[in-house]
Amino acid sequence: MVSHRPFQRLQPLSLLAQLISRRVDGCLQIMSGSTSWLLYLDEGRLAFATNSIQPFVRLDRILDQMCDRVPSLKLLDRSQLRQFETASGNYPANSADYQAIRWLIDQRFIEPAQVRELLERLAIEVLKPFLSVTEGIYEVIAKANFLEYPNLCQLDLRPIVERCHTELRQLSIPKATSPDAALPLPSPVPSVPVPQPRPLSFTPPASQAPARMPIPSGVSSATSSPPSVATSTAQAQYTIACIDDSPTVLQAISTFLNDSSVSVIMINDPVKALMQVVRSKPDMILLDVGMPNLDGYELCSLLRRHPSFKQTPIIMVTGHTGFIDRAKAKIVGASGYLTKPFTQSELVKTVFRYLN
Repeated sequence: MVSHRPFQRLQPLSLLAQLISRRVDGCLQIMSGSTSWLLYLDEGRLAFATNSIQPFVRLDRILDQMCDRVPSLKLLDRSQLRQFETASGNYPANSADYQAIRWLIDQRFIEPAQVRELLERLAIEVLKPFLSVTEGIYEVIAKANFLEYPNLCQLDLRPIVERCHTELRQLSIPKATSPDAALPLPSPVPSVPVPQPRPLSFTPPASQAPARMPIPSGVSSATSSPPSVATSTAQAQYTIACIDDSPTVLQAISTFLNDSSVSVIMINDPVKALMQVVRSKPDMILLDVGMPNLDGYELCSLLRRHPSFKQTPIIMVTGHTGFIDRAKAKIVGASGYLTKPFTQSELVKTVFRYLN
């Protein structure tokens, strides 16, 4: 069980990112002022979400929205659901609104196939106010402490959180009031200092327009596997390790960074990457997020635990631009984030920023 002292500052986005990344099993209980939230998690996926803000009014509203597509709900006497408000004397261990939903299924007012939509709609309404919380207390209660745990479905929490965050921004809430904008993300990894500057000069041909890096549709590629180390010269002052399971992407990055001051090490096996990086001790690491067997977040976390790479700039390279993904990158100690597809100038600018 994880607990925090009363009235601590909370950062909802980073907290949820950690729970997803660590595939937490159990109920996240949050208290802030007079409001409580319960997020039931099953290996980092959402089984059910509720809060103490009029749960049955919320359930009524969602059922109204579904009535046109679920005709059986028109036959429901809504007062029957209210029996669960007093029947559940074990709150929050057994959420009253969840018991009401189970009753709806048992009485065949909704089909199992429609439950996912219902729970997802409820989760959106529950999480929106939670994302604006700035202080409170929370704890994760282990599954073993529950006699009955929500098991109707498993929802991917990431897109739900990102949708809530986007809708809140569209409501023109000032950015400064967002807890995640005002506070640094908590991280088990210490902040990464910027290394001392050394000369760096990238000089792509003037006639060559910045090319956009081709991103392969899958892992396989017609391009042959690259050599372990890209061609470099004796004048190279920096070594950059590029870890990606796609040989096409590796070759494109090596081409973009074709400069006498840089030596590029291309690594296409994430499992062997740690040992190769330890041997080469690069000045910077470009790390793809989506790799088989060992993803970029896990590898970044492993590298940060190694004494040789506590201060090495590690840039996560990915096609995902969501808030949860960026929060996860900060949690594991990444220095920065580069989004695919990118141009040569964007890549060079990022490298220059962190090496200088």
